[in-house]
Amino acid sequence: MALFIGYLASAFLAVSLVVTNAFKFRWYSLGGQVTFIIYGLMINAMPVVIANAILLVINIFQMVRLYRSREAFDLVQIDTQDELISCFIKRNGKDLESYFPAFKNEADINNKAFITLRDLSIANLFIIRISDEGQAQVMVNYTIPKYRDYKVGRFIFEQEKNRLQAQGVKKITYNQVAHPGHAKFLTMLGFAKLPDGSYFKQLS
Repeated sequence: MALFIGYLASAFLAVSLVVTNAFKFRWYSLGGQVTFIIYGLMINAMPVVIANAILLVINIFQMVRLYRSREAFDLVQIDTQDELISCFIKRNGKDLESYFPAFKNEADINNKAFITLRDLSIANLFIIRISDEGQAQVMVNYTIPKYRDYKVGRFIFEQEKNRLQAQGVKKITYNQVAHPGHAKFLTMLGFAKLPDGSYFKQLS
């Protein structure tokens, strides 16, 4: 049993070193530290227990700071053919494609493009196509891995709801959801799933 706990602690540590999201890093680190403490107690290795207990206290302190931190968010509208979009897609191409495989940044007068800034860093690309009836089909809503903690989504769909409504948007729709992680994201933000696999959220 002790051997299994030791391997589990090592697995937590390994995963924490490869995740890019700060919140996930802290949670996986916490899991590793707790399991290493249990492992140390099981094999009577007090140096392991003491070292990881210290790391655990530091990690909890950093997690509290992270969750209490207040970041500045801005939703900036840009031209759909802005060079910034091409650069963003180039930088995040493969991962973006896994979430939005059908996306092509084609010129369309009904398309509206936005970038979300998080403490002045570009965190998200959001492009919608608005119909005359006020239905906004999401062409792409991609957040870089570092900022995937739902804050960007809540900012766009909740805090900036009035701004979207000012653009004539009454309903947000996703016709296709290719990534299971994206489906979880939409459910967390209050989107409803239809029998055909699409998702929608009323703004009015």
